[in-house]
Amino acid sequence: MNALSGITVLELSRVLAGPWCGMVLADLGADVIKLESFDGDDTRGLGPPFLDGMSAYFACCNRNKRSLAIDLRAPAARPLLEALVREADVLVENYRTGGAESLGVGYEAMAKINPRLVYCSISGYGRSGPGAQLPGYDYVVQAEAGLMSITGPADGEPHKVGVAVADLSTGQNAATAILAALMQRHHTGRGQRIDVSLFDSQLALLANVGSNALFTEGGAARYGNAHASIVPYQAFHARDGEFVLAVASEKLWMQTCEALGRSEWLRDPRFLNNAARVEHREALCGDLQALFAGETTAHWLALFERAGVPAAPINSVRQALDHPVAQARGMRIAIDGVPMVGSPLKLSASPPRLERAPPALGQHSDEIARHYGFDPASLRTQGAIR
Repeated sequence: MNALSGITVLELSRVLAGPWCGMVLADLGADVIKLESFDGDDTRGLGPPFLDGMSAYFACCNRNKRSLAIDLRAPAARPLLEALVREADVLVENYRTGGAESLGVGYEAMAKINPRLVYCSISGYGRSGPGAQLPGYDYVVQAEAGLMSITGPADGEPHKVGVAVADLSTGQNAATAILAALMQRHHTGRGQRIDVSLFDSQLALLANVGSNALFTEGGAARYGNAHASIVPYQAFHARDGEFVLAVASEKLWMQTCEALGRSEWLRDPRFLNNAARVEHREALCGDLQALFAGETTAHWLALFERAGVPAAPINSVRQALDHPVAQARGMRIAIDGVPMVGSPLKLSASPPRLERAPPALGQHSDEIARHYGFDPASLRTQGAIR
């Protein structure tokens, strides 16, 4: 039995944040029914690469779901939709503000059908406030919510992160909020509305950098591959490549100095503690860089491993996917021949399931219609499903 067995989720969302939320719930055992337009989720066409017509983008966030291709504007679709809502526990939507209401699937309408429904709205800037009507795109939010200003070379232009972290953190936040609302429903018997946005999620994701700015009432600088508040904690060049070194405590600083044969640094007033090292980062990191340039990456990684100091090569994505840890932790999976990255959630009694490959558009339309007592052929003739 999976952790969310018996929970039914209606996913009226597309692209990444909403589908990511849906996949987290599906991996944990929920029956996630993905309601798609006849054109399908946008990511079905975002490629290459494709595998037998399926895009890698769509595959990354839609496993363990069933697809129902439905035209919510078709009158004949309404009875099926209402039947789905009556038996659902959760509904996830990411329409533009007002879009769900125009389709008849807004919170008020759905809560009347099923007061126990947990209704999660995902948007760019929230369902209230001055940005409520704006579209939400990860790249735009990375720029507007401060992330790009602290990402990239210290002396270069701002950069976005190489993956859609605003979307992904929003999807994770939505899943967390849904689980909390389901727990509350267990006590109250009633559902509620959840409002999660990319902007809020990205702002929260600034974490210590945002906190630093609040403490100082100032801005935050870019440090490239270095850290604003910890030194040494950055990338260095060895003779044949780069590696990262993370000295995040005084104990690790002692181990680093001993491993490098630089015990005098432990007595140098410029490097006595982290605050002093931050103040004198250029001097310390310059000395470290001069030292590291004399040997290979493999030499330094072996040395730091023996010393118990965190250090690592800068792997490519392919190297990371082929990493022994990825293999041992079950992070490389395949379902029906579709390769995917596995779930990071490890539950001893109810591990994430690996049951369904990402669905073809409308793959389960007939199955779902029949389950709820409808004739799929009749619905199809009336333009309700595909």
